[in-house]
Amino acid sequence: MTPADEVSIGCRVLAAHGNADLIWGHLSIRDPGGAGVWLKAAGYGMEEITPDRVVLIDRDGTRLRGDGRVHLEYPIHTEIMAARPDVGAVVHSHAESAVAFAATGLPLRPVGHEGTLFWPPDIARFTTTGDLIRDRALGSAVAEAIGDRNALLLHRHGLVTAGPDVPTAVLTAIFLEKACRLQLQAAAAADTYDHSDEAEALAKRARCYAPAQLDAAWSYLVRRLASSA
Repeated sequence: MTPADEVSIGCRVLAAHGNADLIWGHLSIRDPGGAGVWLKAAGYGMEEITPDRVVLIDRDGTRLRGDGRVHLEYPIHTEIMAARPDVGAVVHSHAESAVAFAATGLPLRPVGHEGTLFWPPDIARFTTTGDLIRDRALGSAVAEAIGDRNALLLHRHGLVTAGPDVPTAVLTAIFLEKACRLQLQAAAAADTYDHSDEAEALAKRARCYAPAQLDAAWSYLVRRLASSA
């Protein structure tokens, strides 16, 4: 499977699971040959992405391959990958639950399984601006804010997830959207609500999201995508 194929599948899975926002949001994968980053082309919804709607760019956003336009926020992807050799794929979306949850200022707690991926410690946050991450300086600031973590809330904006590959980065975005949604629902229903303590959260993280479990979950989502085509 080519990098463009992987980005295409990942974008359509994201769109089907709470991360679509008209033509905005994007997924990238590091070029295996070191040429740059393969990124969803601008101007299309995630559900519309096919391999020919994926472009290869360098760190400056120059298009090296493909015919599509380059997203203005490409520095989110290029700067995280420049700072993190362990990262092979990055997601940025405007998942509504993540945007709403960030606005509450609440620490993210593991109300269900999903939250254990992000706490403890509390999820990383970027509060410098809610505007677009449109240049290398802002992209570098986002990379610094996420540090060595798997996810970041961009306040007044959306989410960013990073993983070694497309399945991990995409699943992490889906789980973060759900974790935020569950906590919003719990907080709306009661002033206090139950969640895992640190020991249980770490144990659940290891059991629920081991590589074999993530592989099985990804295969399921890809099968669902194929059956709905």
